[in-house]
Amino acid sequence: MTLYDYFRSSAAYRVRIALNLKGLQCQSHPVSLVEQEQQTPAYQAINPSQLVPTLETEHGYLSQSLAIIEYLDECYPQSPLLPSDPWQKAQCRELALIVACDIHPVNNLRVLNYLTGELNVSPDDKLVWYHHWLKAGLAALEARVASRHQQHPSAFCCGNTPSLADLCLIPQLYNARRFELDLSPYPTLVRIDETCQALEAFRQAHPDNQAK
Repeated sequence: MTLYDYFRSSAAYRVRIALNLKGLQCQSHPVSLVEQEQQTPAYQAINPSQLVPTLETEHGYLSQSLAIIEYLDECYPQSPLLPSDPWQKAQCRELALIVACDIHPVNNLRVLNYLTGELNVSPDDKLVWYHHWLKAGLAALEARVASRHQQHPSAFCCGNTPSLADLCLIPQLYNARRFELDLSPYPTLVRIDETCQALEAFRQAHPDNQAK
């Protein structure tokens, strides 16, 4: 398999963690979003959405990080990333989607570039935008996870092993720190982040350990 990747992409970061947790070997093919390599005809032929990540498999190309992770989880069932119980699985997906649907799409690079480019938004106002959606999403996530942990204490979002929810959370907190958001209102999420960062699979996937 080959992962078309960008080191700071939170979506690609999620997939790197999943690959590491499952002990899967995967070649990395960096795609620089800053240099707009995702817009080249060669990459558009691979992923018409012009986004990362894209996973090249024996069957073809697959994009969208959550689709990739669920594909890996079904093909390589070791270290499962979703609970088997239907209700617990739905709850895990709920937490993951708060990040992947409510926070990430409005704060990714192409949206920020559109704000400062076509809409001529100032850097300060761009940061206000970024923090607004981060705070809204993280507040909802903190409330959900904290409530869950009151009933079922655990080390990670959905139990005592990492799940899809953790794979979405940790890259989002990395970005929150990059944009200097105060994380003190989210103590449950910060504690989970500390637990995850102690694992080699998460450390190896960190943007600082990737090809630029």
